[in-house]
Parts: sequence; C-alpha cells; structure tokens
Amino acid sequence: MMDNKKFEKISRALSDASRITILQQFKRKKGCLYCSEITEMLELTQPSVSHHLKQLVDADLLIPEKEGRNLKYVLNEKVLDAYINGLNALKK
Repeated sequence: MMDNKKFEKISRALSDASRITILQQFKRKKGCLYCSEITEMLELTQPSVSHHLKQLVDADLLIPEKEGRNLKYVLNEKVLDAYINGLNALKK
C-alpha cells in the first residue's frame, strides 16, 4: 500500500496536461524516450519539457537512465500500478 504523501506527490505530478501527454507518449512508444523526442512531440521548449520530466521523476513515475551525455526515461510501471490500485481502493 502506498503512503498518503507519495499518493499526493503522484497526484500533483499528474495534475498537468503536459505531464499526462508525456506519459501517454510512453504508452505509444512502449519503451524509453529521450528528452529531445519528448520536446519534438509536444512542441514545448526544452526547459519546459525538462521541468515536466523532473516532476514526473520526483514522483517516481519515470526512471532516468544516463546514456552517454543523454538521459533516457523509462516509465516506472510498478509505481504507476500501485497508484492506480490506490485509486481503485478508494471506490470500495
């Protein structure tokens, strides 16, 4: 079970339409994404995309992995599943 502070942090991270769009891109891509790919997909500035990625990483929804000079991001499905299960538990 996820603690309430963690649940709140994820909820805040998901309270932005751009961040939801970023997570949707991971579903379409089925793997990892690079910051530059996300910047091109969303037509946002690189600093804006970096800010959104940081929020998602801080909430443990994305896992950053260093690859040379670049960072690639992988969806943390375990945390996302725990969050969804927490939401479902509110219905019962």
